[in-house]
Amino acid sequence: MALLVVAAPATPVQADDPGGPTIIPSAQNDTSAPLTALARGPGNSGEHRTKPHKPIPGHDHTGSTAPSTSASSTAAPALLSSFDGVGNGFSGPSGTFSVNAAPPDTNGAVGPNHYVQIVNSDFAVFNKSGTVLFGPVPNNTVWSGFGGGCQTNNDGDPTVVYDGIADRWVISQFSVSTLPYLMCVAVSTTSDPTGSYYRYSFNYGNTSFPDYPKLGVWPDGYYLTVNLFANGSTFSGAGVAALDRTRMLAGQPATQQMFQTSALYGGLLPATLDGSTFPPAGSPNYLVALGTTSSLVTWKFHVDWTTPASSTFSPASSLTVASYGEACGGGTCIPQAGTTQRLDSLADRLMYRLAYRNFGDHQSLVVDHSVTVGSSVGVRWYELRVVGGNPTVYQQGTYAPDSGYRWMGSVAMDQSGNIGLGFSISSSTLHPGIHYTGRLAGDAAGTMTQGEGTIVDGAGSQTGNRGLTRWGDYSAMTVDPTDGCTFWYTNEYIPANGEFNWKTRIGTFKLPGCGNPSDFTIGASPSSVSAIQGTSVTSNIATAATGGPAESVTLSASGVPANTTASFSPNPITAGFSSTLTLAAGSSTPTGTYAVIVTGTAPSATHNTTVTLTVTAPPANDFSIGASPSSVSASQGGSASSAISTAVVSGSAETVALSASGMPSGTTASLDPNNVTAGGGSTLTLVVGSATAPGTYSVSVTGTAASASHSTTVTLTVVGPPSDFTISANPASVSAGQGGSASSTIATTVTSGSAESVSFGASGVPNGTSAAFNPSTVTAGGTSTLTFSAGAPTVPGTYTVTVTGTAPSATHTTSLTLTIVASDFSMSASPSSVSAAQGGSATSTIATAVTSGAPQSVSLSASGLPVGTTATFSPSTITSGGSSTLTLGVGAATAAGSYSVTVTGTASNATHTTTVTLTVTASSGISNGGFESGFTGWARSGSTAISSTAHSGTASAMVGSGAAFNGDSSVAQTFTAPAAGGTLSFFYRVVCTDSVTWDWATATLKDNTTGTTSTVVARTCNNNGVWVSASATLTASHSYTLTLIDHDDAYPSDPTYTLYDDVSISATLPPPPAGLTNGGFESGLTAWTSAGSTATSTVAHSGAASARVGSTGAFNGDSSVNQTFTAPAGVTTLTFWYRVVCTDSVTWDWATATLRDNTAGTTNTVLPRTCTNTGAWTSKTIAVVPGHSYTLTLIDHDDAYPPDPTYTLYDDVTLQ
Repeated sequence: MALLVVAAPATPVQADDPGGPTIIPSAQNDTSAPLTALARGPGNSGEHRTKPHKPIPGHDHTGSTAPSTSASSTAAPALLSSFDGVGNGFSGPSGTFSVNAAPPDTNGAVGPNHYVQIVNSDFAVFNKSGTVLFGPVPNNTVWSGFGGGCQTNNDGDPTVVYDGIADRWVISQFSVSTLPYLMCVAVSTTSDPTGSYYRYSFNYGNTSFPDYPKLGVWPDGYYLTVNLFANGSTFSGAGVAALDRTRMLAGQPATQQMFQTSALYGGLLPATLDGSTFPPAGSPNYLVALGTTSSLVTWKFHVDWTTPASSTFSPASSLTVASYGEACGGGTCIPQAGTTQRLDSLADRLMYRLAYRNFGDHQSLVVDHSVTVGSSVGVRWYELRVVGGNPTVYQQGTYAPDSGYRWMGSVAMDQSGNIGLGFSISSSTLHPGIHYTGRLAGDAAGTMTQGEGTIVDGAGSQTGNRGLTRWGDYSAMTVDPTDGCTFWYTNEYIPANGEFNWKTRIGTFKLPGCGNPSDFTIGASPSSVSAIQGTSVTSNIATAATGGPAESVTLSASGVPANTTASFSPNPITAGFSSTLTLAAGSSTPTGTYAVIVTGTAPSATHNTTVTLTVTAPPANDFSIGASPSSVSASQGGSASSAISTAVVSGSAETVALSASGMPSGTTASLDPNNVTAGGGSTLTLVVGSATAPGTYSVSVTGTAASASHSTTVTLTVVGPPSDFTISANPASVSAGQGGSASSTIATTVTSGSAESVSFGASGVPNGTSAAFNPSTVTAGGTSTLTFSAGAPTVPGTYTVTVTGTAPSATHTTSLTLTIVASDFSMSASPSSVSAAQGGSATSTIATAVTSGAPQSVSLSASGLPVGTTATFSPSTITSGGSSTLTLGVGAATAAGSYSVTVTGTASNATHTTTVTLTVTASSGISNGGFESGFTGWARSGSTAISSTAHSGTASAMVGSGAAFNGDSSVAQTFTAPAAGGTLSFFYRVVCTDSVTWDWATATLKDNTTGTTSTVVARTCNNNGVWVSASATLTASHSYTLTLIDHDDAYPSDPTYTLYDDVSISATLPPPPAGLTNGGFESGLTAWTSAGSTATSTVAHSGAASARVGSTGAFNGDSSVNQTFTAPAGVTTLTFWYRVVCTDSVTWDWATATLRDNTAGTTNTVLPRTCTNTGAWTSKTIAVVPGHSYTLTLIDHDDAYPPDPTYTLYDDVTLQ
């Protein structure tokens, strides 16, 4: 595919976080010892751990297939080097690595002398010849001795970046297996990646899981993006943070400024700087993510470290691109040779990195993702250019030259504008491997013109009994900063069939035409200088890089007159930088004019510039002038001073008049005294205005005498205002009862300077009441909770409390109003409406709450009862804040109807009432449960119809449609359970050709009496043409609503509907006949054979016990109980009940059950693999043949992942 789109306009889409940033101060920071001196991190246990894929919702996964591209006839760029990185069996100075996690999250970065690679869960440092200098060691070794989760957890999602601006290395990973969630970041103290590090942890709290973090380097900060999942499960948007790079490079306490997008967007990538040319001054960091299947979405983040409230995060803007469909619909479909096991595409997000390069006449960003191309998968890549301050689409293309599957790419651009692309490749005839290609800057837009090269071809496929699909989750293409031309790419491959045996490879290549010879220019300012014999003069020698990488330039001077010296500071310099030439004329240097030749010598070029030096004789009477200190600093609104001294150089002492010039706008200078006699001194005072811009300025102090005039320079550095903050209370008015408490959040905000420690105090608190702060000290930008505890003797009234925040640089106060009120309570009924059949009963919870003051004793009574009905409370007297159960016993003769029952609570200080509406009904059951009378007795919504395909009789309910329908369809009926209770059952048959992610059948049963809802049929999607039964136990005389549901996502090719039939209520289950022993597990596991982890549980479907198969802690593999029995005469079915506790997905954890007919030699799956956590009991039934021998096996499978142990309860195994 070859498309060229120039300056495509950005279209605003839904706004994101409209407020200012959230300030996250570093929870902890320190400086480590060199890596070689640190204790090895604890790493991970030996168990194999699969990192779950957390999908990004909010956008469509299916779009148009992208056109394929033809293979290039150009030879692939030569592979310059290739060596193994950290992977299974990889060895280095620190030991041998064994894979314990998947996927590897392979990435790396190249610097002037090293390559650092990091994976799940180790890293290593190489020289550029591929020799391992350090490692492999667990990633948390970097934080050894640091304490907390960063030291103890080695949770992965690591990244390493090279900061070419400062010649430093940055390593990060998250800590999420314990709370709080932490982002761990370390910055090397020098250019040596094996040296010491400035280490940081940033606290993300206990609820926002920061998944898939990605780092970018920008001049004004390190930019970090994460996908935030509330409570670790519900996607809530992307977090976009700027880290204070300046402070982190110095090892000082630092902050993050974070904005959050809406839940429409995730997988954002921050721009990261490649090359030595910075973005234009003041440029924001650019961020990009996938939008719709025909758009990208961009943001701009401008950080203000002086005034964080002024930081801005632009609304999302949409860039139109060629339509695409996410590879594999964003999921799993990548084939491998020799197996049916497929691999993940991770196509629901852009691939790391978003590489930025400034070419002077334009700024480019390159990025890629995986898309569907016909019947395979290819890499869609983009070059964006910044036009008018906004990213626009310059060119785009899809690389898919044949039927192979190419995905998991990474792309970068060299200093000549050539693009290198690396990726994974696999097919049904090809094991997963690592390939690369590229294009030259002048090639036709949208095409990869270079041939495809191989870094390594895999020798095996990812196989095994765990069905491991995870691959990636990312790779990394970086460009060597020493030549700006060499691409370094790293990714994973499989050396032999198996799982958890991945290896990684690092390969390098160049594209033709990159690497023009280095060159520079040299100049002097001023180019003419004058010095008196015995004095010195300076000129600034400036260089500029005009071609190739900037080289080191050595400076020298010739043509210097006798008795005069020339020196440079610094020397040598890098092309593009400056040096100061100092010419010191001796007292005997002959007067005259001289041409001093300054020569700059670099490896690739030599250039000259001329400085004209004029040497003059000193006047008869002369003096010198100086300043001490010669450099001073003052904050905006502050001042600084320097001592100005003079000395007689020759002749006699004359009067010297002093003056100052060169002050920045808003700054004044005074000299005391203004006139001195040579040899005397004066004080220079610089008063900096509050509006003076921060920066460094040269202030010239000139002394003028009758015979001579001389100057000295005072360097003035103006810094931002001193650290300051604001303080506020929210709410500003609180109320507490006698004996109660109230709280307010005390918030601080940094208004200038850096964030200091603020301690809190309170005054004006009434007698008998205490005030406590938690914490009592915060870093400015943080918050504290102020809690008032009002004693019973506190006099009711309104008080003004003053909260004082004290920091080293400032003290501020805020006021809040505290109202103390007398004791009182409230009461309520839940449910407030109950129903009972004649002869039955109903209950409601009468709850009280302390609304003010201290708890008190409350007596309960009821009035308004219908004839024949009684009311009892358990207990009848409670303490306010407690609750009681009201039971209404309805007599058999009580007239049907609705009654208002008043419940009164009487306490010493107050009396309150609440109302319970009692509906008395006659006993009833399910009406028209076989749908033989159409939908009589049923309420309908969505698309419903009567079907002639029935479980029995001539009709069933078709819920859903044979054509695409968007959303839920349902039928529902409200009924009252018999006085003796019973079992509700029905049959259903699903017609679903999609997956349960998008379409499903489900059924719920709401107990209207208790207000609780249970899931009778968990979401299911199949098309096996089988009628399945479901049932639920009913509580005597309770009112219920049964809802039978079908959900369709309106996708035209796979409409979904469900047939329901034979809804009925029967008596409770009979005891099991002879042939099956201890089916209710009331005798423990007697008669059952156990494997794995099993026990009995008190959570039962009926009776007092059930079988717990699986463990409440992590367990690796299958657990089961089984029993062999003979089906007695007259028995035709086997039924059991199960309840699954599974918070993972059915890919990794599940419940299942099988029944083997030993007589016939066949095995049936009674319960297909399922993973739910609804808390509902569900039944399964299968036919048996009298006289046949059977073995029933009840199974639970757990993948041993600690956060989500899985187990299943089984009960009431019966033969009927």
